[in-house]
Order: sequence, then structure tokens, then C-alpha cells
Amino acid sequence: MKLTWKIWMLIIILVLCLLSIFGLPPTFFQKGVLIKSVDQNSTALEQGLKSEQIITAIDGNKINNLEDFTKSLQGKFSSENVKTIITTNQGEFILYSNQAPEITVLDIPKTNIRLGLDLAGGSRALIKAKDAKLSSSQINDLISITQNRLDVYGISDINIRPVSDLAGEHFMLVEIAGATPDDLEELISKQGKFEAKIGDETVFVGGEKDIASVCRNDATCAGVESCNPTDGGYFCNYRFVIYLSESSAQRHADITGKLETSTNNSGYLEKKLDLYLDDKLIDSLWISEGLKGRVTTQIQIQGSGNGETNQLAYEASTESMNKLQTVLITGSLPYKLEIVKLDTISPTLGKDFINSIFLAGFVALAAVSLIVFLRYKNFKSSIALLFTSMSEIVIILGIASFIDWNLDLPSIAGILATIGTGIDSQIIILDESRQSMFLSIKERMKRAFAIVLGAYFTALVALLPLMWAGAGLLKGFAITTLIGITAGVLITRPAFADMIKGIEG
Repeated sequence: MKLTWKIWMLIIILVLCLLSIFGLPPTFFQKGVLIKSVDQNSTALEQGLKSEQIITAIDGNKINNLEDFTKSLQGKFSSENVKTIITTNQGEFILYSNQAPEITVLDIPKTNIRLGLDLAGGSRALIKAKDAKLSSSQINDLISITQNRLDVYGISDINIRPVSDLAGEHFMLVEIAGATPDDLEELISKQGKFEAKIGDETVFVGGEKDIASVCRNDATCAGVESCNPTDGGYFCNYRFVIYLSESSAQRHADITGKLETSTNNSGYLEKKLDLYLDDKLIDSLWISEGLKGRVTTQIQIQGSGNGETNQLAYEASTESMNKLQTVLITGSLPYKLEIVKLDTISPTLGKDFINSIFLAGFVALAAVSLIVFLRYKNFKSSIALLFTSMSEIVIILGIASFIDWNLDLPSIAGILATIGTGIDSQIIILDESRQSMFLSIKERMKRAFAIVLGAYFTALVALLPLMWAGAGLLKGFAITTLIGITAGVLITRPAFADMIKGIEG
């Protein structure tokens, strides 16, 4: 069989797609573990460890996989600080701590294919503004603020994108790997409107308009101060300093200037500074009489957290402080939000699904090739059909890897649909190649491609609405199917036609 330019083009594109999937050098040759996330306020983060770095050695011991990483740290830490040398692909980092590095690591992925939450596990929420219909620009502003808030929280593996339905209503789709639905709901369902009031007058709100800066990750002006037992558990107090803008400081001076000294609490003013989060009172702070009418840009915020044990109370207090700091830094979301749909997906289920679906796909292709062989009595034609169908799968995966498209369950369904339409087209080409001996093989291929192109444009028109149907949740199916059938019409089916010309010619 002669290798025409169409067949050569298919071979070159297959090579490029394989490089896109496996990388150069191939990722399955790399040794070590991949840092997926680094805890905020941790020693590891302070020393320079970041997500996406690859750990290759700990204390001089080579790390080939997750098991080596676990063994290298097991039993190493006690009550006293110890030295840990972590070697990565971006340099060497030295940590002094009495606990294991606060990082999440994974085995290095064998391919560049990114899996959606359906297959990798996590939570997904479809969100809209409550009591408001947003334009596309407004939903983009909401996404920007939400992304900023979650970045400050230190959350990794997050995907936020705008989606819309066929009625033109805009939504925000938030996907977080490894999070539970409760975590996701807690993070995004609240508007996060922070207000500091004296009586009924607002002194300042969260966001850069009123807040110049917030002390964070600095023990001299922020931290958990004390933990004490209480009925049924413990509570821990935290405090941190914020710096007001000049206008907010002046507003504070104007309001306090009208207050009298408290008759019940000597040394303080008669009214407190009340802190509200989403219209709920979270704390009330006494105002020193020395601040009466005084323009001050520095204010100390206080709060507490509770838990059954001292450690749980400390963690609750730290988490509460971090969330309040984040709201003060980023400001409130511009709209009250409503979660329309909230899902969780098991990563184990996703892995089992991938194995099952690819096994089923391979068996289906083999069965079709056998049927083609029995029908046409031509082994070469069966091999050509099998090779072309496999090529379409490789091209879809290669393009998905190149554009960083997350493959989810609808995307896998799109791949299966592509295989089906591809086999239909190839059988049409095979049938036409054996019809009407009065026409040349070239004319027969033209007739076959007229049918194939008609089917392609029909599928194209049918798939485009799925980009928006179901608020964009079927977009994966539409994208992968469109990639597959377009690659089929432009690349694989012309190459298959040339293969059949060579075989039947």
C-alpha cells in the first residue's frame, strides 16, 4: 500500500498527539512525587515549597513513588524540631519542624491528560445570583471575586467558569478536587458581607475601599493567643490587626467623637464596635476612651473558636481567623448566591469507570473489525478500520491534553460517540469502494465523501446547542464529539479512503 500525503499527515499528527499526551521526555519515565498543594501558614510554604514541584529526594534518600515518600518521613518526627532536607526539581529546601511537612503529594501522573471531577473526585456546584439575573460581564466579575477569595483561602485544584443555559441565564460553575459538598457550600454559598458598626452607623466594610491592609502570617500582629477549658470542651481566642483607609479612619473618629464614656465600664466608650458577617453579629469590641474622636488607622480584631479538645479548638480558631481575614481582604461578593445543584463524585468510581469504559471500547472495536472481516473477506481492510478508529481516539486525547481540557463523563461519552460515527463513515467508504464497477475508485470515494460530509454537518448542527444545554454541563460531550468528527472528516477518513484505494485498487 502506497503511503500518500494524507496517510503521512495522519501519521505526523498521531506522533504530535502522542507527544502531547505523554510529554517530552515522557512523564512515565520521571521518578519522584508531585506536590499537589502546600498548607497556608506552614513552614513548608515559608521555605519555598510550591505546588507542581517534584520531590526527588528527602535527606539524600531517593524518592521514586508515594511509598518511598511515606517511608522516608515515618517515625522521623517527635516533640523537638528536626532538620529535613527536601530535594525537588526546582532546588533544595531545608525545613526545621517537629512535624511532617504540611503538603499533599501524589504519584507523578503518567500522562498529561487532565481528568474532570467525575473521574478524579471532588465536588461541583452550579451557582446563580439570588433574586438577580446577571449579564455575562456581571457573572465574569463574580467569578473574578470568587476566584480571588478562594485563592486567599489557599485552595488548589479549583476550576471556576461561566456557563449559561439555552434560556440565556448565566451561572457560575465551581469545581474543587478533593473537597466535600459541605466544604464547597461553606466556601461559596455565603456572600461574606463584613460590616463594622457602632450603634446603627457603619464604620467600615470588608474590601480594599475601606481596608488598606490586613495583618496575616505575622505572629507580631496576628495569631491565636490563648486556649482555655469551658463547659464541654475548649475555646481559643485569636486577634489580628487591620489598617483602615484614611476615609474609614475619619469616619471612625466622627462617630466616636459623639459618644460618651461608659458608666458601667470605666475607661471605655458607651457603645461597642459590633462586627457583622452576612448580617450576623460575630463579635463586639469595647472602644477605649482614648480613641474618642481620634483618627486612627490601626484597629485590632478579636474572635474565638470552640472544640471538644484543645487541638480542635485551636484549629477552629485558626480557621475562623483565616476566613475573617480573607473576607476583610477581598470584600463581600456583590450578590447573594444560591446553589442550584451540588454534586460529589468518588475518585475510586472514576478510576473503575475509566478502566471499564476503555476495555469495553477496545472489545467493541475488535468486534466491529471482526464483523468487517467476515463481511468483506479482507483482513487489510479490517486492520485499516481498527487503526483509523484508534487514531481518532488518540487525536481527541492529544488535543484535550494540548488545550488542558478536563475529560469528564460527558467527554468520555463523546469519545464513544466519535468511534460510532467514525465506524459508520468508514463502512460507507468501504461499501462505496465496492459499488458500481463502471466508476473509477476516485469517483466512488467522492460519492462516499458526499455522504460522510452530509452526516458531519448534520451532527455539527445538532451538537452546537449542547454547548449551552443543561447550563453547560454537557459541554464536555459536545467538545470531544466535535473534535473527533472534525478530525475524522479532515484527517482520518481521507487517510482511510487512501488506504482503501491502495487495498481495493
